[in-house]
Amino acid sequence: MYPGVQSEEACSERERLILEHLPQVRLIARRIHERLPDSVSLDDLISTGIVGLISAIDNFDPSQNVKLRTYAEYKIRGAILDSLRDLDWASRDRRKKAKQIEAAMASAEQRLGRAASEEEIAQDLGLTLEEYRQWLLDIQGLTLNSLDYSSEREDARNLNELIADSDQNWPSHLLESRELERLLAEALERIPPVERTVLSLYYQEELTLREIAEVMNLHLSRISQLKSQAIMRLRTYLEKRWPMTRGR
Repeated sequence: MYPGVQSEEACSERERLILEHLPQVRLIARRIHERLPDSVSLDDLISTGIVGLISAIDNFDPSQNVKLRTYAEYKIRGAILDSLRDLDWASRDRRKKAKQIEAAMASAEQRLGRAASEEEIAQDLGLTLEEYRQWLLDIQGLTLNSLDYSSEREDARNLNELIADSDQNWPSHLLESRELERLLAEALERIPPVERTVLSLYYQEELTLREIAEVMNLHLSRISQLKSQAIMRLRTYLEKRWPMTRGR
């Protein structure tokens, strides 16, 4: 067999794995799409995700002690997010609003010694509550990378460095990981219970925003507002205590 030429058995197994993981692509694409403007095509995200899936299957190395499903999710999500960055779909106005909200949250927290309410954040921004909530809807999607891997960060690491690597047993790595977990737990404790519930249902139970709206008996737009606000609270809290320039 010539180098690079796969046997029929290998090709058949590759096709089987692609078909087996297609639902995973659709799920990830749908979860990302629901946070984006209607102008972004779901089909385009799925197509890009399939490319990421194929790359995961072709480059998967079982010796790294990482499950294919985990590695595939990383590659699928990364391919979709990279394509969105290339599109530069977020307007300058949306990014400006997001920065203003983060600044208002940080200012109010420092002044009050606690997480600010929506009314207090709106007041700091010089907005009515209704205007502030509209801002939260306007910036949905800008928080895509807030709690996920982002290849734009200078300190971004390969998945193999994050999962099951022997270096993680180093005392410095274990200490840093525990410190970050502690800070995240602190941040979660400071946000309003309703926002904490939304994050739990979304990230732990893996419900879509629409499903969360049904569970909590709230409008879909309200769930989107709460999620965006909760993520921005966490990011504001963590960035003050865990700067990106911090060593690995």
